[in-house]
Amino acid sequence: MDRRTFLQSAAGIGATVTVAGCIGGSADDGNYDIGMSTVAFTPANLEVQPGTTVVWKNTSKQGHTVTAYEDEIPSEADYWATGGYDSESKAREAWRGSAGGRLGQGETYEREFTVPGTHAYVCIPHEQSGMAGVVTVTGDADSAGTVTTTTEM
Repeated sequence: MDRRTFLQSAAGIGATVTVAGCIGGSADDGNYDIGMSTVAFTPANLEVQPGTTVVWKNTSKQGHTVTAYEDEIPSEADYWATGGYDSESKAREAWRGSAGGRLGQGETYEREFTVPGTHAYVCIPHEQSGMAGVVTVTGDADSAGTVTTTTEM
């Protein structure tokens, strides 16, 4: 059983799983930590150690963004979004104007998280459908590089 199959089966029992490295799909040719289905980030909640690079991959046919909620990331953290925008308002304006920041099917976005705290984000075109997620950076340097996936019932 591969890690993704295990995590999907564990989701039904509300488990917390710690995995060293990336979570990749068995039918996928690359590694990633967070997949993007039609209207959801999978997993929606991810816990990492400082210095961990998180990779999102669009695993659906829909266009998606990964856009930080500016007021829901630590004040010490730099703003982040697909397309490289330096503010949430610029990312939203770019999406409305020309689908700026769009990730097409199979495309990835990665971000290194160094500032501890909660980093909330959204897919702009699917925000009303509830497509949002959280990366929590913990301060435990002893587990650097470890990714924890939390699935809630």
